[in-house]
Amino acid sequence: MTETELKTENNTKDIKLYSSKAISGATFLGGPLAAGYLIGENFKALNKPDEGRKSLIFGIITTIILFGGMFMLPEKIIDQIPRQLIPLIYTGIIWGIVEWTQGEPLKAHKEYGNSFFSGWKAAGIGLISLLIVGIGIFGYTYLSTDSEVYEKYNKEFAKFSKNETETLVFYSNLNSGTKHSLLKELDEKTIPRWKENIEIINKTNRFEDLPSELIKQNEVLIKYSELRIQAFELFRKGINEDTDKYIPELKQIHLQIDNELKKLN
Repeated sequence: MTETELKTENNTKDIKLYSSKAISGATFLGGPLAAGYLIGENFKALNKPDEGRKSLIFGIITTIILFGGMFMLPEKIIDQIPRQLIPLIYTGIIWGIVEWTQGEPLKAHKEYGNSFFSGWKAAGIGLISLLIVGIGIFGYTYLSTDSEVYEKYNKEFAKFSKNETETLVFYSNLNSGTKHSLLKELDEKTIPRWKENIEIINKTNRFEDLPSELIKQNEVLIKYSELRIQAFELFRKGINEDTDKYIPELKQIHLQIDNELKKLN
């Protein structure tokens, strides 16, 4: 529709539109999502629902591409980009799109003195869009970080479990092993592996964003590992001295071990 046609007939007198200035302000606040929604609302008011739906979809896709691309950039590059540069760039692009697609109707609407939605309403929509994007970014970051931490943790915990399984064979060897073989097993494998297990758990405690339940689990695993070391060191003393005098103390330690295992279960 040309400007001349609009001047001969006030086709938008009964509707409200968002001005290009209001859309630009909302875009700066809420990104392309806000722009897609507001441009779409203008199209719907101008009886162009198909263009309205396309505008909203465009806003959603552009938001995903924009922030997805930013996530893929190295942090060093992101830190070097001025904070307001990216919003200024996409706001300028959106202003150009509004002028290209709705410039003439908006200009005519203004010349006729027809009503526009307030800039405050557009800004409110921009803030809502910002909130939606923020929740999306937080959810993505949390889930991806959470998944990555669990993956790293499980990899280390597999080493812990392997050490545990291989060293508890000592109990089966007690009745069949010789003094020399049992002492060698304790010195070269069993006790060192449990000390290694403590190092493994301490390593996982240094992971960033370690979930609270894993932190609590690690506290139990450290205590459990320390008790295992105490037990195996007492076994070593008893075997080396050829005495049963450490049996009562060993029973107490194994009761504590059972209590820690119950916490893990």
